[in-house]
Amino acid sequence: MGAQSSNEEAPGLTRREVLTGLAAAGIATLGSGTAAFAAPTPTPSGTTPTPTPAASPAKPKFGFVLATEQFLTTELVQLAMAAEQAGFDELWLSDQFQPWQDNQGHAMAPWLTLAVLGVYTKRVALGTSATCPLFRHPPSQVAQAFASLGVLFPGRIFLGLGTGAAVNELAATGQFPAYPERAERWVEAVRVIRQLWTGNYVQVPGKYYQVPVAKLYDVPSPPAPIYMAASGINSARLAGQHGDGWVTRAADLAAQPKLLQAFREGATAVGKSASTLPVRVTTFVVVGGTKEATYAAERWRFLPGAFTKEFIYAADPRTIQQQAKSKYSIATVTKSWVVDDEAGPHIKAIQKLLAQGVTHVAIQSGQADQQTVIEFYGTKVLPQLR
Repeated sequence: MGAQSSNEEAPGLTRREVLTGLAAAGIATLGSGTAAFAAPTPTPSGTTPTPTPAASPAKPKFGFVLATEQFLTTELVQLAMAAEQAGFDELWLSDQFQPWQDNQGHAMAPWLTLAVLGVYTKRVALGTSATCPLFRHPPSQVAQAFASLGVLFPGRIFLGLGTGAAVNELAATGQFPAYPERAERWVEAVRVIRQLWTGNYVQVPGKYYQVPVAKLYDVPSPPAPIYMAASGINSARLAGQHGDGWVTRAADLAAQPKLLQAFREGATAVGKSASTLPVRVTTFVVVGGTKEATYAAERWRFLPGAFTKEFIYAADPRTIQQQAKSKYSIATVTKSWVVDDEAGPHIKAIQKLLAQGVTHVAIQSGQADQQTVIEFYGTKVLPQLR
């Protein structure tokens, strides 16, 4: 398969084409007074936002991961349009200040990218997996940004929230405390965001985040669902208690089967119907063979230990890359991936996830030729899973 490095000349839209498209979309919207940027229905005073209804587990959704670490926004826009055309239901965007590894090569502002994607696509749901609302993006800023996205693209926005990584938070702000504090901040941040999304004047006292008095003047109704990203037992339980769904990796679910139980226990403890909550899982794939898998593994070499202290507390992408190369072989990195140019193994892997209770599966691939992955899934995999 023809593969081109993302560090070479971008095959996607040019900057001029992106800006021209945005301007045209804005003019068309103003001229017609309809569709693309529909006005929201105000949230009634004194109420708590109601999350967007979750998809039934009996009808799975399929997403495609757009890696801001590895591709320019101009490339991601073209991939987003291709994924929508191929039949994907959702686009999951990583939220990075820096790439995890230096050789990934990119990290454009993700929220700006989401806005551009919303204009260039018409149907797919859009969101992050996951934004850290603790330091680099404080919760009030997250609340305003995703409320605005929800107004611009009604019913299409979701918000993934995680506890972050030093490569983003420490590097950008000088702050990245140990997990217990980050977990407390995470829960508190969700409370701030939900309160601001009521569209009312609110006062939110907190240990870490205080809102003396504030109001978001433009909020969609219903607000975006909040999916909490968790790869450990405690975080999965918190995701069940405080989130509208849970985000994790297929590799984590396979290594720790009790994660799903913890998530459901957390949900049940606060009176939610645990079996109906979305379980959103990313799975890493390669469409091709050794060449494509090696290319991807060299850029995502840290993945086997992504959430260990060695990598989660490292702020320099060069350090992460060097440590990952010394610690993990290519074979170790790709061990949990589906690497094949035949549809069968890819279909079987997703069916296994669905049988475990997963409701949303997002495909991620580190290979250079993302278009091939999208077309392969659109023609050979997704039709067999509908």
